[in-house]
Amino acid sequence: MSYTIDRTIGGASLDDVDERTRQALSDAGFGVLTEIDVRATMKKKLDRDMAGYRILGACNPKMAWEALGLEPRVGAMLPCNVILREVDGGVEVSAVDPVASMSAIDNPDLKRVAGDVRDMLADAVAKI
Repeated sequence: MSYTIDRTIGGASLDDVDERTRQALSDAGFGVLTEIDVRATMKKKLDRDMAGYRILGACNPKMAWEALGLEPRVGAMLPCNVILREVDGGVEVSAVDPVASMSAIDNPDLKRVAGDVRDMLADAVAKI
């Protein structure tokens, strides 16, 4: 089972794809709660160079509310991370597949919510 929903945007810069990703997520009802610049962190902490790599922590409040109501500890698995990674020829966008990440929790109602969120993220990724 794949654990991410992926798309590569050819010929685009990381900043351009970041902007497009945030817009697509917003259009799908997600906000970006956190942002980690992995490249900058690795340079600062380890003095290592790497290609651009950002992690955006996306959250759809309505879906998070529903999930938390079904499983109060599910917050340990939130928000839904979306990575932007410079690759040869463009930028790869990978969103977590909530169905895969929630598979360890035995709750059919939560699995339904995870499926709905997966569909929303897949639609957002397709629109970038």
